[in-house]
Amino acid sequence: MKRIIQFHISKGDKYYVAEGVDLPVVTQGITLDELVANIKEATELHLSGENLTELDLAKEPSLLANIELSLNYA
Repeated sequence: MKRIIQFHISKGDKYYVAEGVDLPVVTQGITLDELVANIKEATELHLSGENLTELDLAKEPSLLANIELSLNYA
C-alpha cells in the first residue's frame, strides 16, 4: 500500500506543470506556491469519494513533488 503520491514538476514557458506519477492528475501554476496549492486541490478532488484501499493508497497519503531543473551549458 502506497503512503506517498508522487508528482513530477517541470517548468514551461510561463507555468510550472505537475504531472502525477501514481494518479492521472495534471495541474499548473505560475509560481511554485500556487502549483503546490493546485496539486493538493486537484489530488483531493480526484480522490474525493474514492476507496483509497482499492487504489492501493494508505488512508492519509503524503504528496512528494520532484522538480526537473534544466542546466544551461555555455
